[in-house]
This record gives sequence, structure tokens and C-alpha cells, in this order.
Amino acid sequence: MKLTIIGGGGFRVPQVFEAVASDEAPVRIDELSLYDISPERLAIIRVIVERIASERRFAPRITVTTDLEEALQGADFVFSAVRVGGTAGRVADERIALELGVLGQETVGPGGLAYALRTIPFMVSLAETIRRVAPEAWVINFTNPAGIVTEAMRGVLGDRVVGICDTPIGLLRRAAAVAGAGAPRPGASASSEVAFDYVGLNHLGWLRSLEVDGVERLPELLASDASLQRIEEARLLGFDWVRALGALPNEYLYYYSFTREANESIRAAASTRGEYLDAQQGAFFANPGTDPFESWTRTRHDREASYMAESREDGEERDVEDVAGGGYESVALDLMAALSSGTPATMILNVRNGGLVPALPEDAVVEVGCVVDADGVHPWPIAPVEGEMLGLMTQVKAAEQLVIEAATRGSRELAWRGFAAHPLVDSVAVARKLVDGYSQHFTSIGRLLH
Repeated sequence: MKLTIIGGGGFRVPQVFEAVASDEAPVRIDELSLYDISPERLAIIRVIVERIASERRFAPRITVTTDLEEALQGADFVFSAVRVGGTAGRVADERIALELGVLGQETVGPGGLAYALRTIPFMVSLAETIRRVAPEAWVINFTNPAGIVTEAMRGVLGDRVVGICDTPIGLLRRAAAVAGAGAPRPGASASSEVAFDYVGLNHLGWLRSLEVDGVERLPELLASDASLQRIEEARLLGFDWVRALGALPNEYLYYYSFTREANESIRAAASTRGEYLDAQQGAFFANPGTDPFESWTRTRHDREASYMAESREDGEERDVEDVAGGGYESVALDLMAALSSGTPATMILNVRNGGLVPALPEDAVVEVGCVVDADGVHPWPIAPVEGEMLGLMTQVKAAEQLVIEAATRGSRELAWRGFAAHPLVDSVAVARKLVDGYSQHFTSIGRLLH
């Protein structure tokens, strides 16, 4: 089988290769094609993956190209993980919002909407090329903001595109381990004895039920300080708050539940997350040294250890258990394995709503539990979504769909409405300034909106 990675010069591509070439990989890839618009970055990443390949028994053949159609020819799976505008774009996403007094974060709030505005046109064009060159390929989208981008691509590819994220399965894995079910692999539940209810949008969701051997274990887990201490999301959002919710929130709910604190922490830091990564990865690609693999490994560790630092106390580091384990690359491999082999896998994915949450449009993309097999992705029924959970999902989805329509139609007015609709933008006037600010900074957005 052939796997094509769009964004093959990305910093995290070697992690995907490590998973693909692992002895324990659930599916075997014969050819890995790396596509990127930057031949310089491709050359550096190729050195690293070839080093990894030299030590692996099941390493696939590696090809690199700056020709999109060449990369897609014969692809069985297409994995998309691109950053339109690079890390410098993320810096602007965050800083423009912060300067206007609202949350500056990569995917949550106005920064995520700006990221979507400049990303959707490319991703829709990519979807059209895939439909023409590799119509039978399954498209696995990790390009952020993953839920919005997947929804836009569905307009071209329908069910052949699936959005993935590693945060929901990470939450489930930690909770299941604490409940005594063992740690499930990323992308699959621990065993047939584990059942769960997870619902939300990408970077906005809740684990609302966890059954082990037919016994509901979530209330017991929530009642125990010792249990919650072992779950990163509970530490981030506070034991009292998750007990009040009666559910374990996705870690990104921190930005909605503690917006003031997040803003204060981000503003007090010497640099934003985007500025940190821009400097870190810029230095790596500018000078990978005589041993690019060693340099990449060190840089990767620093990146993972500093993730969501604004949500922790000064100097506090992530627990080893929170950094270890599979990430999005393992989710992607589990998805590919289930689709190609037919062996069913239980996963949490970004898929079409189709009435699962009746208050949302049927074509909206939601993040829910699914069973995946050779016939495709099958979302399972969920418990009703009510109260503040439904309210937040409805409001954020309305903002997302307005931004998708704005990008599709090139409408500045729709973009303004989309930013104003988001719960983390507290003023219509600020929403307009955000759209104007992003339009002035990003020529692609400025040309897009009229």
C-alpha cells in the first residue's frame, strides 16, 4: 500500500514514519511518499526518516517530491498535516488576537478561525486534486483546525475524508487505565469490555461515560482525588470542576472554562506558544547540525514537554505518562489498519453528524466514538447532549460554519459574523477588528475576502 503525506517536510513527519516502520505497526505500508512545497525541508526530513529506516525491519520505500500529482498517483491513503503560513502564521494568529484583548491560541477562538480562513481554500483545492488523481484513496486529515477543515473537505470528498485528533483518545486511554481496564492503544479501546460515551467538536468535547465489564466507572473515578491526579485533563481543569460537570473534558476546554486565566498566563509569558515553536523549529531547519536525527529528537522532546504550558503552574512539567505513548500518528495507523484489513477498531473521529446531535446541522462535523471496518466509518449512537454542553457546541459550530461559508464565498461580512458568533470573542466591534487585522497581515485572507 502507498501512503502519501501532504506536508511531508513537517517537523513531526518522522514520528509518523516511526509508527509506520514499527515492528508493532498494525498495517504495512510499502511506499511512503512525502510531498511538500519546500525542497529544503523535505531534504532534512528525508535524512531523518532514512536514519530511522536503517534501523527498522519493516521500513517502507521512501519517495519525496514537490509535485502534488506525482505524490498522489496510486495512493491508497493520503495523510494531511499542513500548516498554511508556517509557524510564523501561527505567531500572527495568536498575537493579533492578544493585542485586541481576546484569547490568542492556535485552534481555539479567533486564532483558529483565522487559521481556517487561510487554510480552507488550499484544502478544498487539495480535495479536488485527490478526487481527480486518487479517487479511491482514503483521506485522513490532521490539518488544523481539524474539525473545520474536515467539514470543508467533505464538500468534495464526502465520507472518504475523516478527521483525526489524538487528544480524545489520550483522555480515554488515561481514564481507562485509572479505571483498571489497562491503557488502550491510541485509536482503539482497551478491549471489548470497555465502552464509552464521548461527544463534542474537535478540541471541544467530553468523556461522559466509561464502562468496564458492563459497570459504569466514571462516577467512582470522579469521586477519587487519587484517580483524578492521574488524569492530565482533571489536573488542568480542577477536580471540583470536573465533578461539577460529571464528565471529563477534553484538555482544550481549559480555554473556554478558564479564559481569563489562560489570557493572563499567555500575556505574562516571555513568548507565545507560536513564537516558541517558530524560534525552535526555525533554528532546527536552519541548522540541523551534523546529526539531524539527534537534533530532531532533542527538539521534539522539548516541544512535547512544553505543550499547554500556560495551563500549568510556573516551572511545572508534564508527567512522563502524559508525554509518552502514541499520538496522532498512531491514531492514523489504527484507522488505516481497520479500513484496509476489515478488522473492526473502536475510535474517536471527526465525522458527519447525520442526526447524532439533532440540534446541529446534519452535515456538520462532530467528534464521536465510531467503529471502523472495511466498509468505512460508522459512528455509534450517543446519549442526548443537553444544557451547557449543547449550548457551547451549537455556538462554536455556528461560528465554524460561518467561517467555512466566508472562505468558500469570499465574504468579509460572513467572516465578521463568524468571529462575532464565537463565544471567546466578546464584542462585535472586536470581531470586525480581528477580521481586518488578519486580512491586513495575511495577503491570502486579504485577497480572499471582499
